[in-house]
Order: sequence, then C-alpha cells, then structure tokens
Amino acid sequence: MEQQLERSSNSFPHTPKTASLPFRGAIVVFAATIVMTFLTAIECHGYVVITHPDATIASLLLFAAIYWLWWGVLAIAMWTFAQRWPSTLTCTARTFMPHLVLACLLGVAHLVLLQRYLNFAAKHWGNPAAVPDNYLTVVRFGFELLLYGFILGFSGLLHAQAQSQKNAMRSLELEKQLSQAQLKALQMQMEPHFLFNTLNAVTTLVELKRNDEASETLAHLNTILRKTLQRNVPEKIPFAQELQVVESYLAIQQVRFADRLHVKIETTPDALEGLVPCFLLQPIVENAIRHGISRLEGEGLLETSVERIGDTLRLRVRDNGPGLTGSSASTGHGIGMQNTRDRLSYFYPGAYNFAAIEPEHGGYEVTIQIPYERSPA
Repeated sequence: MEQQLERSSNSFPHTPKTASLPFRGAIVVFAATIVMTFLTAIECHGYVVITHPDATIASLLLFAAIYWLWWGVLAIAMWTFAQRWPSTLTCTARTFMPHLVLACLLGVAHLVLLQRYLNFAAKHWGNPAAVPDNYLTVVRFGFELLLYGFILGFSGLLHAQAQSQKNAMRSLELEKQLSQAQLKALQMQMEPHFLFNTLNAVTTLVELKRNDEASETLAHLNTILRKTLQRNVPEKIPFAQELQVVESYLAIQQVRFADRLHVKIETTPDALEGLVPCFLLQPIVENAIRHGISRLEGEGLLETSVERIGDTLRLRVRDNGPGLTGSSASTGHGIGMQNTRDRLSYFYPGAYNFAAIEPEHGGYEVTIQIPYERSPA
C-alpha cells in the first residue's frame, strides 16, 4: 500500500480565521438597535399617552426594545451563518423560497410576541380596550417582511464588502509571497554550487571541443534567468511557458549528471495550453533532483507527466530516489512545498489537490490536480 505522506488543506494558511462576527460589527448592530429603540419610544410617547394616560416611558422603551432587538439579533445571526455558509445572504432562485418561509415565520412570531406584551402592559395602563385584539394585520405583517428583506440586503452588502477587503488583503499577501518565491527561484538558480557546476560543465565541454553542447548549456542557463526575471506576480501562465524553464533546468542537470540522469516528460496539447500559477512545477522538479536523484549512486530517473482529465489538469513528478530519508524527511522532501501549497490554496480555494506519496517500489511522487483553464489565444 502506498503511504499518504502529505495532503494540503484548502484554507489559506497565512490568512487568520475571523470570528463569526467581528466584535466591532456586533457593537455597531447593538448601537443601532439602542438608537432605534429610543427613537421609537420617543415618537410613540406623544400619541400613546392620549389613549393610555398611565403609560410610562419605561413601558414604551420596553416595547421598542422588544421590537428592534428582535431584528438586531436576526442581523447578527445572518452575519454569523454567512461566515460558514456565504449563500445565506444571497437571494437566488434556490434561496428565495427558504428566505420567504423564514421571513413569514419570523414575522408572525414577532407580531405574536408584541401582542402578548401589549396585553400584559395594558393591565398597567388601565385601558385594555385600547389594545388591538389582533396585532397581526396585513399591513404590520407586510412591514415585517420589508424589514426582513432590508436586513438581508444590508447584511449581504456588509458581508460582500468584508469579503472584498479580505480578498484584497489575501491578494497583497500572495503578491508578497510570490515575489519572495520569484526571488527564491532565482536564488536557487544562482546558488554558488549550481553556477559552479554549470560553468564547470561548460568549461569541460569547451576543453573537449564540444562547443555546440557548451553553447546549448549556456543558452539553457540564459533561458532560466530570463524567464525568471520577466515574469510578473501573481499570475497564471500557459503550461508551455512553465515547461520551458523546467526543460532548461533539467538540460543543465543532465550535463552535470552525464549518463546518470534520465528524464522522461509526457504532455498533451491540451495540457500545454492549460493555465498554471507561475513557478508551480519547477520547485517540485528541483526538489526531486536535490533530494532524490543526487542521493543515488547509480542511474536516476525523473518522470514528469501533465495531462488534462476532463475539467482537471493533473501534474505528476516522480523520481526513483531514496524517498523520505535523512534531512529531507524532516523538511517535507525539500523546500518549496509549503509555498506551492499556499499558492494553490489562493488560486484554487477548495478546488485543488496536492498529494505527496512514497510508493512501495521506492522513490517519491508528487501529484497536483487543479481546475483546467485554457489560456487565451
């Protein structure tokens, strides 16, 4: 059986989880409820005392509080549910009927509650006959539905603005991470041992009068550096462009390892036209070389396959190295894995799969599945 070693979560790791309702939002709702309570009590006092001479401002405040706290609690509840189920605050063909049923139930329950309070308060006002026998009228019920719709729309607007701000912050954080990833990718190519090995290989080829191969190696190095510097972040690029960097990197490594490194790359035309986040595959291939192939005494095999499967683009990198051994076991088989998961989580929240396994026959295998998007012509 293949042991599942790593699987990414579908949450953005650098974005802190927010509470169901921000404390400041609850304060705003509570403050609005208090203000509406006092305004309603003051407005009612002028004409209620005519029919209810014994009515006090305290009794009117209690009536207004019952009236508006009901809707304040509803607004907080809507916001809370929306954090877990965003569709709660949408009004579509699918959600219209549930909202309508809920609005009717809440409206009736609210009016019944108010009726009971008025019946109770009338005993202290000394004029029970002035209290309506049925507070549940068509006009009042219609107003309840309007209030429900207003709170739903207003809560949806606030939630949309909060999500927009959250996405903007995530975008800024991602841009920072991808900028660091870009620098890190360049740094990995510019590490002294990498340049030394590359230039040493070029020197050896020149001494052996294999000038064409030396020129080709320098061209591959130029491709890596040029592509790395030209890319903007964050962005998605056609996989064909990502493959150019990977092939150049592997071509240089083949010069370094001579006959010890065998590379097999399989792609399809659809896969080449698919969009992928920049620097998606190169760090995984680089990890396979550094933590897999370089640890072998004999020949190494690196297999890369990218194909479209329905609405999914699957990328797979496999090496025949020693697997999770030594330092690579504690670092997740090399650097770059966490950054790859973070970027996948941003570009495809809840719609990607990242798996790293150590097959029975040895080696290490990384598989990425993302939604297929065709690059514009």
